[in-house]
Amino acid sequence: MEETAKRVTRRRLRTRARLLQAAFEVFAAKGFGRVSIEEVCEAAGFSRGAFYSNFATLDELFFALYQERADLIAAQVTEALAQDGPGLDVPTAVDRVTEVLLLDVDWLLVKTDFLVHAARDPETARALLDHRARLRGAISDRLCRARGHTELPAVLGDVDGAAHAVVAAYDGVTVQLLLDKDVDAARAWLGQLLTALLTDGSRTPHDPAGTTTA
Repeated sequence: MEETAKRVTRRRLRTRARLLQAAFEVFAAKGFGRVSIEEVCEAAGFSRGAFYSNFATLDELFFALYQERADLIAAQVTEALAQDGPGLDVPTAVDRVTEVLLLDVDWLLVKTDFLVHAARDPETARALLDHRARLRGAISDRLCRARGHTELPAVLGDVDGAAHAVVAAYDGVTVQLLLDKDVDAARAWLGQLLTALLTDGSRTPHDPAGTTTA
């Protein structure tokens, strides 16, 4: 009986994962608010019964999808900034953040829909604010240790101010990415912008000696 329960749990987890992936694809293609439960079920290859065994509403699925992706990004940033131990300086930390921050147009489309939804729904807004706070916390913790090797500009105030600047820079770069769809340019620009914000600008990402690269 216990083994049967485990199989049911595994099957339900697979069903939930397929629904979330299908929802991601449909939301990215059509936009939240223009998608029905039937469309998500069709994309996942399930019935409405499978949907309602995992989610009560489309809003609940949308929230779960955002939470899953947001948690993944926060974990990636935390892991990337934990590398190299205490010897990680600010320019290298910039490299780490630039490499792992998700710059995916489909995700940004879904994220933008979620932001607009959160602006009208206080509960959703609280969840979004909590995610952003955790992301800033991971960044500020690393910068606090890294600034012993590279001093942060005084204009930023403290590491919390620097973490706010990092997230704001990411937000700005992603707006441009949504319009021109140039991921490589967005990642390069993000690195340059973060370097300018967090150092005196004399060092660029992937250029620890401070030399100019072509």
